[in-house]
Amino acid sequence: MFNRLTDSLSNTFSKLRGRGLLREEDINEAMREIRVALLEADVALPVVKDFIEKVKAKSLGEEVVKSISPAQMVVKIVHDELTAILGGDAESEINLNANPPVVILVAGLQGSGKTTSCGKLAQYLKTKKNKKVLLASLDIYRPAAQHQLEILAKQTGAGSVEIIEGQKPAEITKRAIKQARTEGFDVLILDTAGRLHIDEELMKELKEIETLAEPTETIFVADSMTGQDAVNIAKEFSNQIKLTGIILSRMDGDARGGAALSIKSVVGCPIKFVGVGEKISDFEPFHAERIAGRILDMGDVVALVERAKENFDQDESEKMMKKIQKGGFDLDDMMKQIKMIEKMGGMGGLASFIPGLGKFKSQIEEANIDKNILKKQVAIIQSMTKQEKRFPKVLNGSRKRRVAAGSGTSVQEVNVLLKQFMQMSKMMGKMKGLNPAKLNNMAAVKNLFK
Repeated sequence: MFNRLTDSLSNTFSKLRGRGLLREEDINEAMREIRVALLEADVALPVVKDFIEKVKAKSLGEEVVKSISPAQMVVKIVHDELTAILGGDAESEINLNANPPVVILVAGLQGSGKTTSCGKLAQYLKTKKNKKVLLASLDIYRPAAQHQLEILAKQTGAGSVEIIEGQKPAEITKRAIKQARTEGFDVLILDTAGRLHIDEELMKELKEIETLAEPTETIFVADSMTGQDAVNIAKEFSNQIKLTGIILSRMDGDARGGAALSIKSVVGCPIKFVGVGEKISDFEPFHAERIAGRILDMGDVVALVERAKENFDQDESEKMMKKIQKGGFDLDDMMKQIKMIEKMGGMGGLASFIPGLGKFKSQIEEANIDKNILKKQVAIIQSMTKQEKRFPKVLNGSRKRRVAAGSGTSVQEVNVLLKQFMQMSKMMGKMKGLNPAKLNNMAAVKNLFK
């Protein structure tokens, strides 16, 4: 997400850094470029105007102009203001502070990813918050909508309200609340009906359900791919019912990001979650400060650690650590590390989390580095014998040709992999013989995953 905006802002800040001391003309030029970048990212004009005014006023302050590194001060100001328009982190937490069952009402237009987002939210609350979740579909209009939510409930291990043909949304709501109370559910998620457009009937139904359910959270699902249309529709909903938060779906496909940067200022309620892929687990809490860091190519190390933790096998890691200390690092171990990179989203998926690599994300994805390199490397290693994986030096010319043929690659690609392995082995070799007490830095890293 935000690929184009990140590229544009990176170019602007590179020019500022190259000028040393900043004059007013330099800051004015930078503000013009930032303004264009935000508008091209489909950010609402009033939001852009307000943002530029605040950043410019602070950037022209004496503290910045006379600073040792004024360009870096401007970057910090932009980061802080981006965090502010994204909503800040304090408001983005989902509110579960109520007597159970906590009712979450989910609204949105048909096709926005509303039902899928309900399933993802149930999965998140179950796995991350340890909550017992019940799902109820109030969509009696869209064919198979209720069955779709029932399937998602089974996938996530959540409960679902029985489908009774002919019942009205209000009747289903009452039955869902009763079931949630009697069966001891912590959270009840109500998936309301959507339409292809906003109409009087839809709003009347939503208001009735809102009155009956008295939800703790009323969340609107907006398709970020529709840009400012998503913001405008959310605004219309907020005029009719009391929205408390936003879920932005399909953020992985939005190269501009205008909806994310506009919606808090225009609608007045924070983004709570973002959908970042098709899998049920591709769902993240929204952290304004961390997203601002990604936009400015500062990375998001905290998110990287969290993602690693989810894919991290501690027992396997400890076994590998012992092997490294004994000097036993081999190609099987390298393959495990490659597979972990794939599970964490591949090089393209990780680029935005690593400071300085965000601007290369699009090039990495366009070049299909994940498919053309990581998967090929796994295939190369899998085409080797146990002896070759353990002792790569036995790989002579004829063996390399056999491995290349078996993996559908070339001898040159086999040689590139072996060169990378040798470089990794040298690094691992420095740890050989060290006792755990001396591996202070590694221990600190391991503690992050506990």
